[in-house]
Amino acid sequence: MSNAAVLYDPTKTFEDNFDNGPFPVEQNTETYKNTGEPQFSFLGKKVFSPFGIPAGPLLNSQHVKFSFDRGFDVICYKTQRSTKFDCNEFPNVLYLDIEGDLTLEKASKPQLGLKQTTKPANKISITNSFGNPSKGPGFWVDDLKKAITYQGKGQLLIISVVGTIQEGFTPDEYYDDFAHTAELAATTGVEAIELNLSCPNVATEGVLCYSHDAVVSICKKTKARVGKIPLVAKFGYFSAGQQKLLEQIITDITPYISAISSINTISAPIVDEKGEQALPGPNRLNSGVCGSGVRWAGLDMVTRLNELRKNKGLDYEIIGVGGVMSSKDFAEYRKAGADLVQSATGAMWNPKLAQEIKATL
Repeated sequence: MSNAAVLYDPTKTFEDNFDNGPFPVEQNTETYKNTGEPQFSFLGKKVFSPFGIPAGPLLNSQHVKFSFDRGFDVICYKTQRSTKFDCNEFPNVLYLDIEGDLTLEKASKPQLGLKQTTKPANKISITNSFGNPSKGPGFWVDDLKKAITYQGKGQLLIISVVGTIQEGFTPDEYYDDFAHTAELAATTGVEAIELNLSCPNVATEGVLCYSHDAVVSICKKTKARVGKIPLVAKFGYFSAGQQKLLEQIITDITPYISAISSINTISAPIVDEKGEQALPGPNRLNSGVCGSGVRWAGLDMVTRLNELRKNKGLDYEIIGVGGVMSSKDFAEYRKAGADLVQSATGAMWNPKLAQEIKATL
C-alpha cells in the first residue's frame, strides 16, 4: 500500500477534491467487475459483498462511480443539507501519531496533528474536520440521481442527510429539517437514507445521538416523510456509562429505523508542535479522529449493539465502521455481529481494499 491517499487527497482543498477528484495514482486505476450472483443481503437487497464506504470521502457522483467501479458494494453519498453550507477552513485532514488504541482517556488529552506520516497505510489514524459542507439541494439532488445510475447489480447507494440549524429555529424545526432533507433525497429514487446523528464537527449543532428525545423525534418525523425507504441511524461511540441511554434510544427508535451505523469518530483536542490549536478557525480545537486508532471503539459498539438486539429481540441491522484497514479487520467486525462493514480511512489509502476483502469471502 502506498502512503498516497487516493479517494480523497488531504493535501488538496475540499473544493479541489470535489471538482477534480478522485486523484488515482497510476497503479491504482484498475477497475473491478463483479461476476456471478450476489450472495449477501443488506436492507433486503442482494449485494455482492457486505462491505463498502461510509459517508465522508464520497463527495459526489464522481467519487461514487470510482468506488463502485473498484468493488465497494454498499456505499454512502456524503452527508447533505437542505441549504448551502461552507466547508471548514483548509487543512481539513491531519495525521496523528497514535500508538495503539485512542482510548477515551487518551482522547481527553491533546493529540499532535501532523501534515505527514511515516506510518504504513494500514496503520494510519487521521483527524478530519469538514463541518458537513453541502452545495445545497440545487446541486446534490440531481447529482445523487446521477450517482444512482452508477449502482450496478448487487450494489447499494445510501444517501446521508443532516439537519441544519438556522437563525430563529426551535429544536422541533431543526428536527423537521432532517426530515425535509431526507424527503428531498427520497425524490431521487435512492434506496436507503442515513440520518447523520453523530458528526462532532459543527459546534452549533452538537452531537445529537446522545439526546434521547432528539433522536426519537428525528427518526419518527423522517420515517413519516419517506415511507418505505429504509432508514439508517448513524451513531457515535457510547461509553460504558452511557449503556442505559444507548439501550433506551435503540429500543425507542426501532419502529422507525432499519439499521444502525457506528461509529463515526472519537473526538480529541488536536494541537500543533507548539501545543496550540492545529486546525484554523473557531470551534476546531476538538476534532473527530478516525482510522486505525479507533478500531477498538467500532468493534465494541458492534458487539454491544448485537447483544442488545439478541437480548431484547429487536429488529435492526448493524453497520460496523471504524479503523477497518484490512481484510482481517473486516473479519473481526463480521464476527462481532456486523451485517455490513464500511471503511473510510482504509479505503482512502487503499482503493483495492474491497478486492482484498472479496478474495477472503
